[in-house]
Amino acid sequence: MKLLELYSKKDIEHLTRKRTNETKIGEDVSVLKPDAWEEALLNSDCKFVLLGIPEDVGVKANYGRGGAHTAWKPALDSFLSQQSNQFLNGKDICVLGHVFVDDVMEKSNHLNTKNKTEMLELRSLVSVIDQRVSDIIAKIIQCEKIPIIVGGGHNNSYPIIKGCSLALEQKLNVINCDPHTDFRPLEGRHSGNGFSYAYKENYIHNYSVFCMHEQYNTGSVLKEFTANNNHLYYSTYEDVFVRENTTYTDALNKNIGFVKQDRCGVEIDLDAITNVPSSAKTSSGISPVQARQYAYQCGKQLKAVYFHIAEGAPILSHIKADNKTGKLIAYLIADFIKGVNDK
Repeated sequence: MKLLELYSKKDIEHLTRKRTNETKIGEDVSVLKPDAWEEALLNSDCKFVLLGIPEDVGVKANYGRGGAHTAWKPALDSFLSQQSNQFLNGKDICVLGHVFVDDVMEKSNHLNTKNKTEMLELRSLVSVIDQRVSDIIAKIIQCEKIPIIVGGGHNNSYPIIKGCSLALEQKLNVINCDPHTDFRPLEGRHSGNGFSYAYKENYIHNYSVFCMHEQYNTGSVLKEFTANNNHLYYSTYEDVFVRENTTYTDALNKNIGFVKQDRCGVEIDLDAITNVPSSAKTSSGISPVQARQYAYQCGKQLKAVYFHIAEGAPILSHIKADNKTGKLIAYLIADFIKGVNDK
């Protein structure tokens, strides 16, 4: 079974906007040969590996709006065309490619979420993606690299965490900037229960949710966080920005403090950022600058194992030719890498 679409140097050159007397990140990044990519990655000097997941099956399986499959390519395009310089050197980065999901996406397009039987089938397709993602992530971690994953629904948090945990042979801590805990019941896989599945299957040790929105999480989930407060923690958007009981920086540092003792996965759902096209776009979220601060500080302060940017859906923008979402994701990637390098 095909798991991965590997990118060639020609693919990268096609996406990189070159200019005389300048060096773009896309001109410096490495790619891998398809016949032995794992061995090539193991022997590579790169520290970070870019991977796309162009799917929205998990979002649809959670009754959400599709479109998360459109984030990867514009994000990669924007990132590769940034400057390679003393602040961020493209030679530290390998562009692996994207998870092969064409077959699963094709099947999902024929399923009706209003039909209970077809919804169950949709959720079974998410499990197919889970297996592919976890297998690829485990191989990257075994090569002692840091994967940076873009695109798809937040359902992919589960296989990313699973792949890391299995490769490292230990539970992970995870921090997630998200209006939602994504800790819904184990009712079949979808974008709303990636972390609950990972926690219940013992891949997560401590889970920290930053700037959660109080009215968009169920009472039962909040009670579970309270009952398991040694391992589950959240800070709320309202406590920072509405009641002003704490500052953004203090809240972030407290969330980071809950997970900084051990290896940690870093997650951000673009639903968290004001007016970013996504599966659950918000009119009241953190700013792009605050999202960038989150990415940088997590990279700098944590023993980061991976960075996952989920739920972006540029196709849902009312300005179809606009690539602000791709450019924002490129900023987040760069900020996380700089944070890791600034330790």
